[in-house]
Amino acid sequence: MGINGIILFGIPETKDKTGTDTINENGIIQRAVRMIRKSFPELIIITDACFCQYTTHGHCGILDENGSIDRKSSLKQLQAQAISHANVGADFVAPSCMIDGMVQYIREAFDNSGYEDRGILSYAVKYASAFYGPFRDAVNSAPQQGDRKSYQLDPGNIREALKEAQMDQDEGADIIMVKPALPYLDVIRGVKKQVACPVAAYQVSGEYAMIKAAAQNSWMDENKSMMESLLGIKRAGADIIITYFADAAARLIARKL
Repeated sequence: MGINGIILFGIPETKDKTGTDTINENGIIQRAVRMIRKSFPELIIITDACFCQYTTHGHCGILDENGSIDRKSSLKQLQAQAISHANVGADFVAPSCMIDGMVQYIREAFDNSGYEDRGILSYAVKYASAFYGPFRDAVNSAPQQGDRKSYQLDPGNIREALKEAQMDQDEGADIIMVKPALPYLDVIRGVKKQVACPVAAYQVSGEYAMIKAAAQNSWMDENKSMMESLLGIKRAGADIIITYFADAAARLIARKL
């Protein structure tokens, strides 16, 4: 279909407090990358690196005794997770845990392990959004206690988004991500002006679900609304769009060409 890149999210067989399956050499992501790389050697493979779907508590890091993110332990394991993905052939690792220093830690781990050619797609700008609902239901990753507002961005705050984007670029990110996409077109535009590296936008599960549900109820034309939403994200400045509509959009574009 002409799609040249994918991003993988894993649902482990077992979960625990520290998400140990993130660094399992035979974990779901590690096995998937091996299989995909063997069959499609030219495909760009990006792997999500986080903890939420691997932990029993559903937070994006290892928790301390007070229930807060243990930054040092989380970053150390995130390094090991990134290396395990690179070992099996991932081209990019995409840290999504929103822990300060995550890009620097992964870049140092890559450089010290001979993976200078591997990229980092950073979820530098990840908002505490209601639009993640369908994904969280699918992977059973909703926080069991509290929420993620302490480490994800306030939807009303664009200044911190620009600051985080610049920090992650300075730490060595190759691509900066804004998530979600459609409610944050102004942020995409602002980040595009702020950084020199490519900007990605993630059209998340809630955005996808709204269009699908409206189309199923004959409230909107699915193809037209899909393409209009993708064009809006592109127009705002996204160089790369991650979307659940990738296959449908690719088929539609191919027919028009």
